[in-house]
Amino acid sequence: MEVLGYILPYLLGAVVLVPIANRIGLGSVLGYLIAGVALGPALGLVTQNDVDLQHLSEFGVVMMLFLIGLELRPRELWGMRAQLLGLGGAQVFGTMGLIIAGVWALHGSLSIGVTLGMILALSSTAIVLQTLQERNLERRTGGRAAFAVLLFQDIAVIPMLALLPLLAQTHEYEDSGHDTDAMHHGASLLQDLPAWAQGLSILVVIAAIILAGRFLAYPIFRFIASGRSGEIFTAAALALVIGTSMLMTLVGLSPALGAFLAGVVLSGSEYRHQLESDIEPFKGLLLGIFFITVGAGVDFALLLSKPLLILGAAFLVITIKMVVLGVLALVSRFPPRDAWLFSLSLPQGGEFGFVLLALAVSTGALPTGIAQLTTLVIALTMFLTPVLFILYEKVIDPRLGAGKAVVQDADTIEHQGTVIIAGIGRFGQIVNRLLRSDGVETVVLDEDARQIETLRRFGVRAYYGDASRLSLLEAAGIERAKVFVAALKDTNKQIQMIEQIRQRWPHVHIIARATDRNSAYRIAAAGAQTVVREMLAGSVEAGREALKQLGTHPYRAEGIARAFRRHDDETFEVLREVWSEDFMNDPNYVNRTRERSEQLGDVLRSDFSQAPESDDWALQAAERFDRDEGEEDEDEPKAAE
Repeated sequence: MEVLGYILPYLLGAVVLVPIANRIGLGSVLGYLIAGVALGPALGLVTQNDVDLQHLSEFGVVMMLFLIGLELRPRELWGMRAQLLGLGGAQVFGTMGLIIAGVWALHGSLSIGVTLGMILALSSTAIVLQTLQERNLERRTGGRAAFAVLLFQDIAVIPMLALLPLLAQTHEYEDSGHDTDAMHHGASLLQDLPAWAQGLSILVVIAAIILAGRFLAYPIFRFIASGRSGEIFTAAALALVIGTSMLMTLVGLSPALGAFLAGVVLSGSEYRHQLESDIEPFKGLLLGIFFITVGAGVDFALLLSKPLLILGAAFLVITIKMVVLGVLALVSRFPPRDAWLFSLSLPQGGEFGFVLLALAVSTGALPTGIAQLTTLVIALTMFLTPVLFILYEKVIDPRLGAGKAVVQDADTIEHQGTVIIAGIGRFGQIVNRLLRSDGVETVVLDEDARQIETLRRFGVRAYYGDASRLSLLEAAGIERAKVFVAALKDTNKQIQMIEQIRQRWPHVHIIARATDRNSAYRIAAAGAQTVVREMLAGSVEAGREALKQLGTHPYRAEGIARAFRRHDDETFEVLREVWSEDFMNDPNYVNRTRERSEQLGDVLRSDFSQAPESDDWALQAAERFDRDEGEEDEDEPKAAE
C-alpha cells in the first residue's frame, strides 16, 4: 500500500495537468514537468528522494529505447552509421571540448572540466524522442539526425562510466544521498576484472543477446502466440525487456542500450507489432512518471539562493550546445528548417547525466556543491526543451516553410516523358506503376525528398521539386507531354498548378486527383479535363462485396454497383451546374442533391427489385450497363472514380 501511496499523486497530477497542457499547445512532456513542479516544490506531495520510484520511472526510458529498436531494421541502423558516428561523435566531443575549456578558464581544474563535459554533453532521449513523435517530426531530416546523435550518446555513456572513477580526486563533500544510487548504477560484476577481460565479457554479452534474440526469442514468442493468451504474451514481452536490461546492468552497460539492442534484433519478427502494442502503454505511463520526477527534483531553495548563477549556467549550456549543433547542421548542409529543428532539439541535459553525476560524487570526481548546482542546471534545461520545440513549431518553421522551395534547389531533370506526374503519394504511385507497366515514359515530381530517394532505388525517374513552378515543368518537358497527372495533397496548390498549365500549355490533358466531391468541382472549374475522386471506386467495390456477403446474388450485386456508379457520375454532372463555393448554404444545391438521392433509390428498386432467375438475366443487365457507359461523350469533362 505504501508504494500505491507514492504513485497516486503522480497519476492524479498527470490526469489533471497533462490534458490542459495538450489543449493549450504545450505538449504532454511540459505538462508532466509542470505536474512535477506542482506536486514537489509547490505542494510538497512528492519528493526527489523517492529512489525506488525514480528507478521505476527510469525504466520508461528503457522501454522507449526497446520500442525504437523494434522500428529499426539492422540494415537501417547500418545506413545511419555516418550520422551515428559523424554527427554523434562530433556533437559529444565538440560540446565536451568547449565545456572543458570554459571550466579550465574559470576553475582551473582539468578533471572537473572533463567530468562536467561528459555529463553536460548528453541530451534527454526521453524528452526529445517523445516530443518529436508527438509533433510528427521524427521522420524529418533534422529529427532523424537528432535520433542518431541521441543513440550515439547512449552508447557513449558506457566509456564515460568507466572513465569517471579515473578522474577521482580528494574532495570534501557532504553525503548528498546519491552514493547508494550511484553504486547501483555503476556497480558491475566485471569491475574487479582487468580491462581486457571486461571488454571481452561485454562483447560476449552483446553477442549472447543477439543470438538469443534471433534463435531463442522467436520460437518462444511463437509458442506463446499459439496458446492465444494475450496476458502471457504481454508478460513475456516485459520479461524480455527487464531481463535484457538487468543483464546489461550487471556487466556495467546502459540498460537502455541493452533494450535498444534487443529491439533491433527482434525488429524482423512477425510479432513486432504485437510487442509494440503490448509495451506502449507501460512505456507511456513510466515515461510520464519520469518527467514528473524531473519536475519534482527542481530545488527552488537552491535556485532562489543563487538565481543568476544557476540560470546563467543553464542558458550558457543551451547556448554552447546550440552553437555546436548549428555548426554540425551547417557542415552537413541541412535545409534551414531541419537545421533549426536539429539545433533546438538537443541543447538540454539528459537523464543519464543524473546517473553520471551520482557516480561522480560517489567516486570523488566531483564536489557535492558543484554536483548540486549541475543537477539543477540539467533539470532546468530539460524543463526548457518543450518551450524550444514550441518556438520552432510556432515561429521558425512557419516562416521558413513559405520559402522552402526557394531555399532547397530542385533536382536537375535529366529525362523527359509523355506523362508528367506531380505528387507520388499512394495515388500517384499506382498511376505511375500502371503506366510504366505498359511501357509509358513518365517523369515524377514531388517535394518529399525521402520518398523520391526511395523511388530512385527502384529505377523510377523521380525528381525533387515544386511541381507548381513553371520552370520545373518546362525542364520536365511539359511542352511535349501529352498527359499531366495532378496528384498533390494540397488542393489549393493543385488548383493553382492546374490553372497555370491550362493557360500556358492548353494541349496537355490534365487528370487530377480529388479527395471529395467539393474539391472535384473546384478542380474541374480550374480546367482539369478528367477529375478522379480517389475513394469512389474502392468504396463502391467494398459495397458490392458487402452485398455478396449478405447473400445477394453476385451478378445482382455487380448490377447494383454499376447502376450506383452510373447514377453517381450523372449526379456529379447535374450538381456541377448548380454548384458554388457556398454550396452548403445554397437551397438549390441541397434540393437537387435530395432529388438525386431519391431517384437513386427508385432506380435500384425498379431495376433490381426481383432476384434474377438465371445468370443470363444478370449478364444481360451487366452488358446493358457496359453499352450505356460506352456511349458517353468522351469530349465532355467528367468525374472518373
